[in-house]
Amino acid sequence: MSFRFMRVLCFFDLPVETDNDRRSYRIFRKWLIRSGFVMMQESVYSKLCLNMQSASIVIDNVMKNRPPKGLCQLIVITERQFEKMVFVVGEAQSEYVTSTDRLVVL
Repeated sequence: MSFRFMRVLCFFDLPVETDNDRRSYRIFRKWLIRSGFVMMQESVYSKLCLNMQSASIVIDNVMKNRPPKGLCQLIVITERQFEKMVFVVGEAQSEYVTSTDRLVVL
């Protein structure tokens, strides 16, 4: 099996007007973090996957746990495309693990 690392990017804009909306937002955000997504910026999370097959499993899991209202979008890109991201304002945060090693000891 060959590994072609992929990134699943999750963009979401959820309503927070009522108590139920805020609760749905918190549940979804906590689920993303427990599932291995890392926050890139507010309401934008990414997850590294080994190949397209594992990325499609991640997409299916997000579909199962999506909030009832609001907008949630997913896109899958290769790790090479992700590395070519251009920072217009700000800079890359070094607190995230960007290694492709299978085991990272912090």
